[in-house]
Amino acid sequence: MTCRADSPDPYDALPRRFNAAAHFVDRHVAAGRGERTALVCDGRRITYREVHAQVNRLGNALRRLGVRMEERVPLLLPDGPEFVYAFWGAIKIGAVPVPLNPLSGPAEIEYVLDDTRAAVVIVDGSVAERRDAAPVNRVSVEELVAGECAELEPAATTRDDVAFWLYTSGTTGPPKAAVHLQHDMVVCCETYARGVLDLDADDRCYSAAKLCFAYGLGNALYFPFHVGASALLDAGRPTPPRIAELIARERPTLFFAVPTTYGAMLRAAEAGEVAFDLASLRCCVSAGEPFPRALYERWMDRFGVEILDGLGSTELCHIVISNRAGCVRPGSMGTLVPGCDAKVVDDEGDEVPETAVGHLLVRTESACAGYWNQHMRTQQTFVGEWVRTGDRGVRDADGVFWYVGRSDDMFKVSGMWVSPIEVEAVLCEHPAVAEAAVVAAPDDDHLAKPLAFVALAPGHAPAPSLEEDLKDLACARLGRRKTPRWVVFVPELPKTATGKVQRFQLRLSLEQLEL
Repeated sequence: MTCRADSPDPYDALPRRFNAAAHFVDRHVAAGRGERTALVCDGRRITYREVHAQVNRLGNALRRLGVRMEERVPLLLPDGPEFVYAFWGAIKIGAVPVPLNPLSGPAEIEYVLDDTRAAVVIVDGSVAERRDAAPVNRVSVEELVAGECAELEPAATTRDDVAFWLYTSGTTGPPKAAVHLQHDMVVCCETYARGVLDLDADDRCYSAAKLCFAYGLGNALYFPFHVGASALLDAGRPTPPRIAELIARERPTLFFAVPTTYGAMLRAAEAGEVAFDLASLRCCVSAGEPFPRALYERWMDRFGVEILDGLGSTELCHIVISNRAGCVRPGSMGTLVPGCDAKVVDDEGDEVPETAVGHLLVRTESACAGYWNQHMRTQQTFVGEWVRTGDRGVRDADGVFWYVGRSDDMFKVSGMWVSPIEVEAVLCEHPAVAEAAVVAAPDDDHLAKPLAFVALAPGHAPAPSLEEDLKDLACARLGRRKTPRWVVFVPELPKTATGKVQRFQLRLSLEQLEL
């Protein structure tokens, strides 16, 4: 039986003529909320009126540069006011902002720039220096808004026009752009931010997850802007000391992070390295990867602030299954967010009985319209109104969903997808490596981290120095999160008769390893 949480449909409540930037920015100024604090960054308080003016200036600048409706505008910007101005400014003129991770490698950036067919990319200074070869106009926000008019009428978009893209990794192949529409953010705000978090104008939102990701974009941008609340933005890496400092100084009421961040905070507190004052927080939120029960219990013993774990995806825009304040089921994904549907099906697409494992499908109005220029992947992921999440799970008799694993070999580290194939390809570039296979292995907090099984080429022998060389290679090419935490040298990889690596055999062998 399909499980549903009934609520008024936020999509139907929107007028056909609808511009998301006008809703999330202009509406507050028109309603007399212009002097409320919208953003807090590096000690600065920026009001909704100031955001409104800068958004308009940026939109006017993009038009001056010839950016047209539905033209993509990649954003290579760290978390800060400039990201906010660029995101809403592009949407206001009907263009399509495409948030990108400014720490991405050159190859991925070049692929995305080609895929978006962008003529203009908005960057900060450090990114511009790293992208000298990009065949596009690279302009900073400061350069764009200088001298521009602070008035701008929103483009006459509809609720079903394209608003923004978000790139997500796939099981194989290049990244995919999830195409989100003007109404998607409002749906997430009404179903999750208000329906689950009870967000209101007095809240102060702080997200360790960054704005370039679907999770962070909701947490620190359109959730607070929906209700006239404020967002705390920080461009730096969310280390435990930095998080403790910002929470103590700015007193947010809601904190959003991935399980890996909560684990790091807890270890720092247990070791006496960092003192956290979380008294201002009414709750915390987690998503991006499963939150282990043991980690949750340690957190509650130490801090006593509930963490509401949930399941969402880039395709779904934000969280669609979530725990609730006062009734958290540790280790579970929680129950359906109001207005969302979900079902668990077998390989043939038939719903399975309660407590049976199957593939998790979700239906929500915030789901993207499909993948840009990826026809086959769109057909595989979107089945009518339903979205295949790629997760395997169980629904119990209470309507609580429990995560079992991925339907493919992908796994998440600190909220980011890791493709084993991508990591293996880099490792195999090393002359000492004959073959490599990457799987997820649990760290001390039972969180997934990459582990690489490596078979060496003739003439090479296992050595700690070689292990470090392989990690350095992966880190330089792929970044810290995708770098194998462990490297295990093996004589050969287990394979099928047709030569395919048997990853399940490698996973079974994890119990015999001392990591």
